Amino acid sequence: MTGCARRLQRLMDRTSNKTILLPLDHGASEGLVPGLEDVGAFLHSVRTAPVNGTILHKGMARSLGAELDPDTQLIVHLSAGTKHGLPAYNKALVCSVQEAVRLGADCLSMHINIGNDLEDRMLADLGAVTEEAHQLGIPVLAMIYARGGQIVNELDPVLINHSIRIGAELDADMIKVPYSGDQESFAKAVSGCPVPVIIGGGPKKHSFEDLLAQVREALPTGIAGVSIGRNIFQHPDPSRALTELATLVHEKKF
Repeated sequence: MTGCARRLQRLMDRTSNKTILLPLDHGASEGLVPGLEDVGAFLHSVRTAPVNGTILHKGMARSLGAELDPDTQLIVHLSAGTKHGLPAYNKALVCSVQEAVRLGADCLSMHINIGNDLEDRMLADLGAVTEEAHQLGIPVLAMIYARGGQIVNELDPVLINHSIRIGAELDADMIKVPYSGDQESFAKAVSGCPVPVIIGGGPKKHSFEDLLAQVREALPTGIAGVSIGRNIFQHPDPSRALTELATLVHEKKF
């Protein structure tokens, strides 16, 4: 088994073979996001919650990595862009593979937006990162979204299914996309993908039950888990929310 495969395996629950990731990289793009004003305090509050991996930018990983439970894998996010930039969908590499490894990363992640005038550079970045990371035995999570001037509907099943395929073609070890809501076509794309596919939580839902309903609908498509950010850290009780989510994902109560 290669280093990538071993490290990826550690991201998965041993019983369910599914994962729950907690992305906390929002501050770089959005600033003082409600719920993440103090990332260290938040990490402390969910330290014992059922999380397989936490996603942090390099500065937070350096300063707060010790706040993670020893069984929680550290995923260092390599790309960033702010909501103030033109265009706002631009994501540039702000951390190298080598620096992330020095910080103790168990996995790397990066954000790619397709359907815009910067698509070629972001795809080139993904190709370069996977090549370098795999030389070191580090898996790469590719977060791929359809965003930009050519995109009318970011949840178009054709675009999301294409995003899944791009991640597989460019050698990502795990792929995160939005759930399209089209169960049949999404299941077909997941089935045809040789690496695990997980879904994001998207914008803050009206209620946490709405988020659970979305996950409940997506689980039968064969997804390998979820990566939920603001629907967790903006919940009144994030630790309880993670426990409810884990019950749904790992115990297959859908």
